[in-house]
Amino acid sequence: MEKQDSIIYASDYTGDDSIPVFIAFAIEQYKHYKGISGEEAMEILSDAGVLEHLAEFYDIMHQHGAKWLMEELDEMIKHNSCKK
Repeated sequence: MEKQDSIIYASDYTGDDSIPVFIAFAIEQYKHYKGISGEEAMEILSDAGVLEHLAEFYDIMHQHGAKWLMEELDEMIKHNSCKK
């Protein structure tokens, strides 16, 4: 399966929903952690490139707890916002 500009096509679907479920979990957790709407959480995580990172490093990141994940997301957002 070759990635083309981070677009996932229906024909590429393998039946494994693990990564999208993990990303949805991270968005929901971040929303509650920050006390913001889901839309705001999605925008923050997307703008910082965190969603792509979660997908790319799913194998490692999904093994940790929610507290660790929230701290990691904050660090990634902080780091990526310094680049802009």
